[in-house]
Amino acid sequence: MAPNMPPQPPLQHSTTAVADGQSHGHTAPPKGILRWLLTTNHKEIGSLYLIFSLTMFFIGGIFALVVRAELFQPGLQLVEPEFFNQMTTMHGLIMVFAAVMPAFTGLANWMIPLQIGAPDMALPRLNNFSFWLLPVAFTLLLSTLFMPGGGPNFGWTFYAPLSTTYAPPSTTFFILALHIAGISSILGAINIIATILNMRAPGMRLMDMPLFVWTWLITAFLLIAVMPVLAGVITMMLMDINFGTSFFDAAGGGDPVLFQHLFWFFGHPEVYIMILPAFGIVSAIIPTFARKPLFGYASMVYATAAIALLSFLVWAHHMFVVGLPLVAELFFMYSTMLIAVPTGVKVFNWVTTLFRGSISFESPMLFALAFVVLFTIGGFSGLMLAIAPADFQYHDTYFVVAHFHYVLVPGAIFAIMAGVYYWLPKWTGHYPNERLAQWHFWFSIIGVNLTFFPMHFAGLAGMPRRIPDYALQFADFNLLSSIGAFFFGASQLLFVLVVILCVRGGKKAPAKAWEGAVDLEWTVPSPAPLHTFETPPVFHRTSH
Repeated sequence: MAPNMPPQPPLQHSTTAVADGQSHGHTAPPKGILRWLLTTNHKEIGSLYLIFSLTMFFIGGIFALVVRAELFQPGLQLVEPEFFNQMTTMHGLIMVFAAVMPAFTGLANWMIPLQIGAPDMALPRLNNFSFWLLPVAFTLLLSTLFMPGGGPNFGWTFYAPLSTTYAPPSTTFFILALHIAGISSILGAINIIATILNMRAPGMRLMDMPLFVWTWLITAFLLIAVMPVLAGVITMMLMDINFGTSFFDAAGGGDPVLFQHLFWFFGHPEVYIMILPAFGIVSAIIPTFARKPLFGYASMVYATAAIALLSFLVWAHHMFVVGLPLVAELFFMYSTMLIAVPTGVKVFNWVTTLFRGSISFESPMLFALAFVVLFTIGGFSGLMLAIAPADFQYHDTYFVVAHFHYVLVPGAIFAIMAGVYYWLPKWTGHYPNERLAQWHFWFSIIGVNLTFFPMHFAGLAGMPRRIPDYALQFADFNLLSSIGAFFFGASQLLFVLVVILCVRGGKKAPAKAWEGAVDLEWTVPSPAPLHTFETPPVFHRTSH
């Protein structure tokens, strides 16, 4: 263990968690649908986020399968090019804003109060409001598919003037949906910051918190910093479409490249908003199943903060082909490479934690290990894309699609699944069916690699992204990717089955469900009662 780098300490509390939520003098919650509409309990709101996210994950996945079905072989087979563009766009928007981000927020709602010894989130009513904005926003977004002219068809990055001058009339509703979702994110982030800074157990310093809490604290500040930028750029779009301004219209004195600067100043930190909580989940799971303290706890915290700060300095690496001055290309090239350093620190610490550990390979650990290996592959292709002259060749090809899917599918989504399998015993009181969970893991890892690895070669051979038809030489790569996509999509039904079976029954889980687990949530009974830590736990710090 490096000096002065404390491990996550064993945590205890001196009070007995009450197993019955009704024994605190609480009034009984409303029954039926009203209970879920009006709930202010962090566990129930966390469950709502996770159910919503899973639903949207399947909707976004179906949109992706429409794309892959069309690309199964050359030629136009199943859908019109216009509808193909709508599916491409909606898949990206739904997966980013409605699947990955709400899933991490659901895990934060469930686990942060348990991990810091708080009775609930700091602002429970605001928490309820934050969640219910999301179904409104994404019902509105999905409804654009049924409007005259169809839904958004300009890619998930909605570049102007495609999204202003040439967009379908439903674009105004798309803008409103994003505003509502952005408000939800900002309010949720404020709530998380207020909870972490004000409601930790007595004696728990910031540097005693589990890494999942740390990564979410930093992510929440990122959200507050960048969501207003997104709100600003889509408001400028709204003005260009409806009020005759020309922010992004060169004919009126505007500049389409301005849109890209504003979008990516939001969009690159957004990438880290979708991955930092994943780092926190993996940093909880690997020490538990290696039965060793996390190596380099303090360096992990500093690396997370460094990634967040550097994420504001790299946005124009998405724009190397717009004609940036050479000095700007050099700056963004080097700053993008620099961000690999704190990420490398994290990978080194995870691997060192595993070194000479007493490792067991339950399903949460399998997903966490797959995260480390495959996310690293995505990181290496990101370094390739950071080289400006090489990016001229990679830009807008399937190589880019391969890169960011290796970051977001085995990265964000595998980490979410690892977290769900890890904490399901705490949520439900039952262990997930390990055999089914392992089948889910192996099917998923085969599906992911079969889908996205061939895309590297299609991209290097010159296949452009976002096209419904392609030249014959790309046929074999696309055949493999489409088979892999349907295989991966079908295997996620196993995930749903495991979760449903776990909720309904299974092997009983004790309070400390995993042998190597040390954080505060494992002192609460399984399943976690509706109300926990009403008497603040006493935090006992081990000497570092």
